[in-house]
Amino acid sequence: MTAAVTKDVVIVGAGFGGVAQAIELRRHGITDLVILEAGDGIGGTWMWNDYPGCACDVPSHLYSYSFAQRKDWSRLCSPQDEILDYLRGVADDHGITPLVRTGQRVERCDFDEQRGRWTVTTAAGEVYDAGAVVLATGQLDRPAVPAIPGVDGFSGDQFHSARWNHELALDGKDVAVIGTGASAVQFVPEIAQRARTVTVYQRTGNWMMPRKNRAYPRWARALYRAVPGVQAVRRTGLFLYTESLTQAIRHPRTLGRAVGALSALYMRRQLSGDPELAEKIWPDYTFGCKRVLFSSHWIPALRQPHVSIVTDAIGEVDGDAIVTADGTRRRADVLIWGTGFDTSLIPAIPITGRGGVTIAERWAGGPHAYLGMTVPGFPSLFLMYGPNTNTSGGSILVYLEAQAAYIRQAITAARAAGGTIEVRDEVEQAFDAALQDRFAGTAWLECDSWYRNQDGRIVTNWPDSMRRYVAWTRRLDPEEYDLQRSGHGQDQEPATVSE
Repeated sequence: MTAAVTKDVVIVGAGFGGVAQAIELRRHGITDLVILEAGDGIGGTWMWNDYPGCACDVPSHLYSYSFAQRKDWSRLCSPQDEILDYLRGVADDHGITPLVRTGQRVERCDFDEQRGRWTVTTAAGEVYDAGAVVLATGQLDRPAVPAIPGVDGFSGDQFHSARWNHELALDGKDVAVIGTGASAVQFVPEIAQRARTVTVYQRTGNWMMPRKNRAYPRWARALYRAVPGVQAVRRTGLFLYTESLTQAIRHPRTLGRAVGALSALYMRRQLSGDPELAEKIWPDYTFGCKRVLFSSHWIPALRQPHVSIVTDAIGEVDGDAIVTADGTRRRADVLIWGTGFDTSLIPAIPITGRGGVTIAERWAGGPHAYLGMTVPGFPSLFLMYGPNTNTSGGSILVYLEAQAAYIRQAITAARAAGGTIEVRDEVEQAFDAALQDRFAGTAWLECDSWYRNQDGRIVTNWPDSMRRYVAWTRRLDPEEYDLQRSGHGQDQEPATVSE
């Protein structure tokens, strides 16, 4: 067996979360760490998702680290390659790149109660002995493909949007797209320019908002570079704007109704003269209950004569055809899955904590974690972008920076105590109950969505503003945690730590 490599901290995932965590730890003197990345480089979702038209729908001046502001973004919402270059540049500038071990898919994490240490094993056979583990794989790391009868027998090419087949030319092909979520809204207008036909299979329509994503004019880019304070004002304005979208979802009868009316007006203008398409794609649920999508090209793409949208349920895939429940067969050369990701939040990595309990067993009734980061029974294990930390209106980077600072405080406290840190069960339970109560009266509860598990419990989203999350996570309270000295098993008296 390969000898274990000893590290103070092992970070799993080299996306925005993992890079932010490594920077935060190194800033505070915790330098004995490694980042294990399954892919071939830094980037996370922006490495895996490189489909045509891939871009962020959060403005780049906000979808960027507060400590590494860039003043030369090409446009309001940057494309995938620009975001990837930015993240890799930040990693280089802060000395993080050499800490990343690529091609290292973590196979399992096991906690040793006697030693108070984690054993992290990769599929390549590497073993790490860690004082703390930070799981920075996020909520949307595993592409989901529904179990449609006959799909494995499809005679053409098929792939998921998050694993785009760039070697396959779509020119002159009949393309079937299953799913109309955030990815499809971006790539369908692009592939419609090349494919002979595009048939889009939709389960539910989307509330849409405009996104005129033209390149910044030269004078605007010069202004950001040359005038002090302009960048900060721009970021603050975008922060407040995106916070207002969250408030619209929190208050569907007042602000939500007003913002929803603006969305409806925008959609009606784009659908003018096409009542048949309007009937097919019009959402039948409260504005904000599902993810609101931003695009100025989606509806115009659907109005093209060679693009069609099908709202009948898919019954099966039969050879080269998608067969809907009414028996209609529609032929396709290529099948593209725009069906999103596994949102169960149960890590793909088996994680075993105290007493041999796995995190999947702990979360049998649905995932939950204190502040989305710590779970009772799993000492010195931390989650980034964990349960109930997704945002419906803001920038996830605000959450990730707050989490990185909080986790650094926890790791520092554990090191000072000479062992591990574990959230108290009653603290986590009380937090989860209060958090779920915050969803009452909001749009999130007014339909089924990927935000909710099979029991209807919202497991992905934070029920409030970015500011509220930052405030809740600003300071770790040692009274909410048990600190255990390592090397003495569970009979050892809990350690104490001074602030």
